[in-house]
Amino acid sequence: MPNDPEVLSPEECEALAGRLRKLETELREQLARSAEAARPVALDQSSVGRLSRMDAMQQQAMVRATREKSRLRLAKCQQAIARADTGEYGFCVSCEEPIGYPRLAATPESPFCLDCQNQRRS
Repeated sequence: MPNDPEVLSPEECEALAGRLRKLETELREQLARSAEAARPVALDQSSVGRLSRMDAMQQQAMVRATREKSRLRLAKCQQAIARADTGEYGFCVSCEEPIGYPRLAATPESPFCLDCQNQRRS
């Protein structure tokens, strides 16, 4: 497998691991900033009208959904960092074939090759 063009070079792996660590930091910061917006909306309708409160609740729901996606991406990122630390990064966790640099450059936390990812969607 060392001559396989899909296997990451040490330089590629190091660069992607650096991107993963930066992404992890960004996601943690984003989650910290959005924590206040995800808190429950107050029921005091004397200070906020019913429609304004409904808007606030809708915005809160969108923030919660975004936070959940960020938490999931953070978990994938942390798992990818752990794989990088053990030398397993760049290989599909399902079939163990190389994922390939182009896919990892686009989404460095990807745990699956394209074939396995497509099978999971089916």
